[in-house]
Amino acid sequence: MKAAIYHGKEDIRVENIADPVLSDGEILLEIEACSVCGTDLRTYRNGDKKIAPPRVLGHEFCGRVIESRNPHANVQKGDRVVMYIVLSCGECKYCRAGRENLCISRTTMSYHYDGAFAPYVKVPARAVQRNSLFKVTTDQSAQQMSLAEPLGCVTNAHTHLGIGLQDRVAVIGAGPIGAMHAVLARLQGAQSVHLIDINQKRLDMMTRFDIDGTILSEKDGAHLEKSLELTNGEGFDVVIVAVSSAFAQADALEIAGKGARVEFFGGLPKSNPTAVLNTNHLHYKELMLSGSYSEKISDFRTAYQLIQSGRFPADRFITHELPLERIHESFQMMESGEALKVCINPQL
Repeated sequence: MKAAIYHGKEDIRVENIADPVLSDGEILLEIEACSVCGTDLRTYRNGDKKIAPPRVLGHEFCGRVIESRNPHANVQKGDRVVMYIVLSCGECKYCRAGRENLCISRTTMSYHYDGAFAPYVKVPARAVQRNSLFKVTTDQSAQQMSLAEPLGCVTNAHTHLGIGLQDRVAVIGAGPIGAMHAVLARLQGAQSVHLIDINQKRLDMMTRFDIDGTILSEKDGAHLEKSLELTNGEGFDVVIVAVSSAFAQADALEIAGKGARVEFFGGLPKSNPTAVLNTNHLHYKELMLSGSYSEKISDFRTAYQLIQSGRFPADRFITHELPLERIHESFQMMESGEALKVCINPQL
């Protein structure tokens, strides 16, 4: 079969490899759709020391069970499924607390096991045993269901924020993750939702979602003043940083109102992980600052159920579908702002 294989920084090749062969307890999926994540793009551009090449990438996927070596699995041959991609130990204090994302020995698909930028993917026995596969029971497309994984990560962040009817929300970063934050905030009843970005093309794409407006981030800081104007000089009640930018993290504290909740969703590059922040805002405005990483299985389940319900507009996120051979084009489209979310169909 052909697969997109990571060999190192800016070296992802579409190559022929052997079809997966199952061992006891494992399940084989035929992949119908695998969306391209910002992590895939970052891995391509910068490399990732946690990934030992060669490795098939791709972790946001939907597929169909075509073979099972586990008679007790919660899914059967022919089922369409999505997958919670974190494999946790189930024994450390974080796992016992239901925080599998923080497991001290966690492994994940496309990092430690081959991912889904390929026609077939093998699901490890431990994941099958832990019921990490979720059966798709509605007619949502595979492209739409592939968004369950990133939406689960967004859901994890929102468990800290408690967004409600009185909240004015700002999301910094108008990529697919930022858009998911904005949509989820609206579904939670936010009074207003605004998106902030440095790229006007990206902001223009946000009109497809139920938001109140966008703000272009300016070098002269004019966007900070506009943020205050939109909130009667008070600042936003919730600010979510959905971009890997130290400047965005600093801006978040500036536009947050008194008693606001601030979420740093995107981590910074490991080569330059520090930010200069005015921490007086934390003190004098009594801000609550949180971070989030990956997702718990409960977050994934919530995202999966939300997409299946039809209440989450997953169809508005996928702007392009490409065959596996054109995966490099997806990176260019994402960087330019031409695409919001690109989905790879390995069967094309």
